Formats: sequence, structure tokens, C-alpha cells
Amino acid sequence: MEKFQLTLLFKIIGLGSASGLIYQDNTIFAIGDNSSYLYEYHIDSNKLERHALAENSEENIPKSIKPDFEAITKYQDSLYLFGSGSTVNRTIMVQVDAKSKSVIKSQDLSDLYLAMQSFGKIAEEDFNLEGAIFNGETWFLFNRGNGKTNKNVVFTIDGKNLANEFRIVANEYKLPKIKGIRTSFTDAILVDDKIYFLATAENTDSTYNDGEVLGSIVGRIDLKKMKIDFTKKITDTQKFEGITLFKKSEKEIEFLLCEDNDTEVLESNIYKLVISK
Repeated sequence: MEKFQLTLLFKIIGLGSASGLIYQDNTIFAIGDNSSYLYEYHIDSNKLERHALAENSEENIPKSIKPDFEAITKYQDSLYLFGSGSTVNRTIMVQVDAKSKSVIKSQDLSDLYLAMQSFGKIAEEDFNLEGAIFNGETWFLFNRGNGKTNKNVVFTIDGKNLANEFRIVANEYKLPKIKGIRTSFTDAILVDDKIYFLATAENTDSTYNDGEVLGSIVGRIDLKKMKIDFTKKITDTQKFEGITLFKKSEKEIEFLLCEDNDTEVLESNIYKLVISK
């Protein structure tokens, strides 16, 4: 799996700092880490809708108080949005009905996040969730290792709920470097029995402050073994923070990626990544 193609597909005007996306039926559901809206973009009509996730939802929320939604996943008719946990006010998970786009529940996951830090041996200041997968039985949550200790960890979580009855397994990964800087998880998606992930090299040792972007990779983890079996650098300059399945065939698999530009400009580029099997 060496060949890939990366092309700019279109731009979404009105969505800034895109941090995750889900593709379904020619529609993209997306989140921005500066916003408390769920975005729904209709590709055919180029129409963007905003769905409030809380009272008094806002865009371009100040960094010190934003909920920092960095991960989104879908199972059946529900979308699940996760705060990064990188500060005490970023611990909320919101479940949204994918049909009505109404909030089903908003849940504080502080206890879960503290347990994950303990199981993963991650210091509070190095905890930063950037990806989520749910298959109906098991959750996979991805800690981005852009803190001082470079803790790239995949948490496998089972149990009746994420608030107070769960079991955790933590697997740590040493991801490749770009220009001497370790890449760190920025998103992931489950396709069949493989996890495809994005990781970015950013010249910072802080989960809070941004740094110079040095490039991004795509990789794959075998779900049964929880071992990485493939990585490939796909850019020297861009910070990709969201991945979703677009199409697949016997010969290749296509993903849509969103790019976080780390600015207050309300526009986001959506790229297509094609990987040969």
C-alpha cells in the first residue's frame, strides 16, 4: 500500500477550524474546535446548515472557554461529539440524533477522562483526545501525543456507559517522525477490521498552544492485533484533523479529509485521499 493521491475537492464556507467529519449520502457532518455547532453540508446544493449543541451556541469561541470538540463518530442514527479533555471545561460528550439533528443528551465525562489518564499513564497536561470510533459495543478513543511525553494512546473502552461503568485497555504507539518531530494522532475511522488514522507533526510540546505544522501521515492499525501495519506521509505542510470513508472498491479506498487552519477564518478545505490496496 504505497500509492496515494491527495487532491483538494471543495471548500466549505462558513465552517472554520474543522476538526472532524462524517460522510453519509452526499452529506458531510462536521465539527470545528472553536464552535459549539454541528455543521451539515449538502454537497450537491453547496448548502451549509448549523445545529446548536447548547444554549447560546457560538462560533469562534475564545480558546480559554471553548468546549473544543475534536472528535466525532457515528453509529446507527446517532452522532457522538467529544471534547478533547485538554482542559477542565473540555470534558463534554454530546449525542445527536442524525436524522432530526436534535441533541439527545449532553454528558460530562470527567470521571472517564481521569480514569483514562490513569490507565494510559498520561499526565493531565498531556491528555488530548482527537479521535473517536464506536462500533455499537466498543469505543476507541485516541489521545494525541503532542504533549511533552508524546503519549499516542488508543483506549479501548467497554461497559454499559461512559459515565461511571466502563472497562479500559490502553495501547501506546510510537508514531513516525517528520523533520525530527514525532507525529501524533489527529483522527481515526474504522473500515471493516482496520483502523485508519491520521497523525500530524506539529512543533510544540503543548496540548493547548499550536506550533509550526511539519506535515501529516496516514496509517492503519489491525483491529485484532492492535498493531500498526502501514504508515505513509501524505503532506509536508498540512494539518489534517478529520478522516471519513468516502468510497471503497477492490483496488482502492477513498477518504475525505478536513484541514484545521488554526485561524478564525470561517472556511474549511475538504480533500480526497485515495489509497491503493
